Amino acid sequence: MADDSSNIDVLNSTAQAQLKSIIERIENLEAEKAEVAEQIKEVFAEAKGNGYDVKTLRKVVRLRKQDRAKRQEEEALLDLYLSALGEV
Repeated sequence: MADDSSNIDVLNSTAQAQLKSIIERIENLEAEKAEVAEQIKEVFAEAKGNGYDVKTLRKVVRLRKQDRAKRQEEEALLDLYLSALGEV
């Protein structure tokens, strides 16, 4: 079984540099993603402090991401199911 040093020898210097670059880019993007997630959390906390319901805000954001036709189809199915259960 080959050890780690012989595995590294298999990669040429170009492949090693490319691999290192890819890993560093992923790490940088992960750090940026964590920063953005923290900023989003702060905005929701601010909204909550101003009296907005965070759960509803999250739903609004989710709905706005959807295609209008897809959203209308979901709403129609929800209404149909609630109606069938006598909830509407």
